[in-house]
Amino acid sequence: MLRVIIAFFFKAILYFFLISVVWVIVLKFVPVLFTPYMIGKKIEAAREDKSTEIYKDWESYDNISKEAALAVVASEDQTFPTHWGFDFDEIQDAMTEKRKRARGASTISQQTAKNVFLWHGRSYIRKALEVYFTLLIELIWGKERILEVYLNVAEMGPMTFGVEAASQRFYKKSAKDLTRAEAARIAAVLPNPIRFSIKNPSSYVLGRTSKISRQMRALGGQKYLAGL
Repeated sequence: MLRVIIAFFFKAILYFFLISVVWVIVLKFVPVLFTPYMIGKKIEAAREDKSTEIYKDWESYDNISKEAALAVVASEDQTFPTHWGFDFDEIQDAMTEKRKRARGASTISQQTAKNVFLWHGRSYIRKALEVYFTLLIELIWGKERILEVYLNVAEMGPMTFGVEAASQRFYKKSAKDLTRAEAARIAAVLPNPIRFSIKNPSSYVLGRTSKISRQMRALGGQKYLAGL
C-alpha cells in the first residue's frame, strides 16, 4: 500500500511538472485573456450585486508606450532587468524592517506569476508555487514577455486590467500614446488600484506620480529597458 501511495505521489508530481511547463510555453506565445484573479473579481461583483463587466484589452509590447513599461519598473521593481525573478535585498529589507504591517517585496516577475497562474490568498503551498512559476517564466518567457504580460493583466482600477484598458477608460487614448506623466500616474495607483484613482487622483497619488517620474529620469529613461 505504501508503494502505491509513493508511486501515485511521484506520478502526480511528474504530471504537474509536464502540464505546467506546457502551460507556460503556450502562454509565451498566446495572449493571456483572463486570469484566476479576474474570474474571482467577477464572482465577487456578482455576489455583491454589482456590475460584473471587466475592462481589459490585450496589446502587444510594441503597441504600449515604453513610458508605461518604464513607469511600472521604476515604481514596482527597479532591478527587474537584471534579477532572476527575486530581489533578495528587498526580501531581506522587508523581513527585517520593523513595521506594524509588513511591506511587500514581490518583483514584477512574482506578481505576474501570481496573477496568471495562481489564486489569491496566503499559504505555504501557494508561496511555493509562486516561486516555481516565477522561475519557469524567467527561464521560458524572458524579460520582455514577462513585462508584456504584466502590463496586460495587472489591476489598474476597479474591474480594469491592463494598461490599454486603463488608458482607454481613464485617459480616452491608446496606451501607445501615453505621456510620461500619464504613465507615472497609472503606476502610482498599483499598490491599491481600488483605493487610489487614476481619474481622480488624491494628493498622495499626485505626489507618488511626481516621485515615479523622477525615478524614471534617474534610471535613464526608456533606454533602461532597451536590452530586455
